[in-house]
Amino acid sequence: MRIPKRVAVIGAGSMGSQAMWRLAARGAEVIGYDRYAPGHDRGAAGGESRIYRAVHLGESAYVPLLRLADRMWERLQAETGRTLLRRSGSLVMGEASSPSMSLLLSTSTTQGLDHEVLNQEELARRYPQHRLPDGHIAVLDRLGAVIRPEASIQAAAGRAEHLGARLHRYTTVREVVPASGGGVRVVTDEGTDHVDAAVVTVGPWINTLLPDLPQAIDVRRVVCSWHLPTRHDWFAGGAPPFVRAVPHDCFGIPSPDGISVKLGLSFKYHAPVPEPERLDRTVRPEELGTFRELIDELMPDLNPDPIRMSAYMEGYTHSGNPLVGHLPGEDDIIVMAGFSGSGFKISPAMGEIAADLALDGSTRHPVAFLAPAEVGAA
Repeated sequence: MRIPKRVAVIGAGSMGSQAMWRLAARGAEVIGYDRYAPGHDRGAAGGESRIYRAVHLGESAYVPLLRLADRMWERLQAETGRTLLRRSGSLVMGEASSPSMSLLLSTSTTQGLDHEVLNQEELARRYPQHRLPDGHIAVLDRLGAVIRPEASIQAAAGRAEHLGARLHRYTTVREVVPASGGGVRVVTDEGTDHVDAAVVTVGPWINTLLPDLPQAIDVRRVVCSWHLPTRHDWFAGGAPPFVRAVPHDCFGIPSPDGISVKLGLSFKYHAPVPEPERLDRTVRPEELGTFRELIDELMPDLNPDPIRMSAYMEGYTHSGNPLVGHLPGEDDIIVMAGFSGSGFKISPAMGEIAADLALDGSTRHPVAFLAPAEVGAA
């Protein structure tokens, strides 16, 4: 009889909860750890909504991962009986001649993604909530959706526990190191566990827990604001979530209850976070200036005075691509870090890939381009 492999998952958030689910589903003995509890608001998954979109502003190598994620989102919903995505389509808007929009259009066409290009007049007719400057276009991604992040994390973690995983809530992991004779030692304030493999998905705390990571993750403070429409029909036509590419660099997501619109900004607006445990969670009035400018120019039917502002953390790499694979030189430690504010949509795909790497040592899914340093993930 085959003995189940014992796998630790450090951090039960966006990626870790999905990794726990997929590992447990494949018969592993799963031990999870989180310094808080699944669905907490101190990392990158807070704010009640995220965007799923197949039409991607980045490189085309992500498309197979997005397709895998789409299948896994449906599977998680079916297994848990919870509605985690609302299919609404999504919009990407930007300068028609910009490199990012040109790449998006090229990738969408060559990969056969279900999309439609809207000019200024067509956008105004179908989605009058938005203003499109001259020379800009909008691309409608028909597979786009709004994801409920906290609910998704709790659903994946809960499903993992139902399948036999054990999760240590409010437990801080101090050390993850190779054990003599093989495997990994996981050290917490309560003691030490010995496992066959460990998946490290601790988000903003990655630099502290794995100081020998080939490249440090740049942890940034992210501010989001929520605004009420000033017209009663703002949500008519489905009001899909949207992304504005350069020069505006922002995103917006209508709230699942149809009351407000969540707005967020890109990396260039995010302040560094030297210590994750000391994140400044107070948002000051002067931080509202850029939001007001964007609303005035692009979404004038939103009230510029927010009903709420909140601060979160996200981790970025220099390339903008996350680190996914074995820690260089360590076959039993798998790293998933630096998803740069755009990783939540592919989190169930990352869970499947983490299970592959921990149980089989490799994966058939195309993630070699995300491998830490020179060590391949596949």
